[in-house]
Amino acid sequence: MAVSRQSAVAVSVPAYWHDAKEELMKRDRIMRKLIPQFGDMHLVGRSEAFTTLARSIISQQISVKAADSVWQRFLEACPKCTPAQVLKAGPETLSSCGLSKRKAEYVIDLAEHFKAKRVHADKWTEMDDEEVISELIQIRGIGRWTAEMFLIFNLLRPNILPLDDLGLLKGISVNYFSGEPVSRSDAREVAANWEPWRTVATWYLWRSLDSAPVVY
Repeated sequence: MAVSRQSAVAVSVPAYWHDAKEELMKRDRIMRKLIPQFGDMHLVGRSEAFTTLARSIISQQISVKAADSVWQRFLEACPKCTPAQVLKAGPETLSSCGLSKRKAEYVIDLAEHFKAKRVHADKWTEMDDEEVISELIQIRGIGRWTAEMFLIFNLLRPNILPLDDLGLLKGISVNYFSGEPVSRSDAREVAANWEPWRTVATWYLWRSLDSAPVVY
């Protein structure tokens, strides 16, 4: 997944990653086979909250290639990608970058939430998962799935199970049910054995499909 230098900053291996791998391999026979296939690979976080969320909104429901093209045009209009810069640009400029009218409204709503401090980005690291999700889904264009991806890729939370993620459900289907369709209930049952490292198990299932959610 191509990521602009301005949109993401790689961080070190999450502090819990090694212990999570060891525990998952002890508990789960599928993880015991799966995890060693990926050597030292690990989750790489995205460090800037506003940029991460803006790109998530822009990338919704379009291909990776199209999302990258729109994002590059967006960065030409808003090179610093700050709430103030987005608000100054306004909806017409954002639309000229390739955003739909609705997505332009969503990104502006995101900027307004950050500028007015209606979200507490500076406190998210101290808040529990559901508290952060509750704040994020108040922003137009951000649903639970986007909020959970933010918890995984920005806050590096170790125990997120994104049940609305098709990649996770497919990974469980392929690796645990011989390709048979799985329900959210099936996924919860399998994932109960992964606590408190559901993020890590989810990441390895994404890798097993050679794919990942489109998250920036």
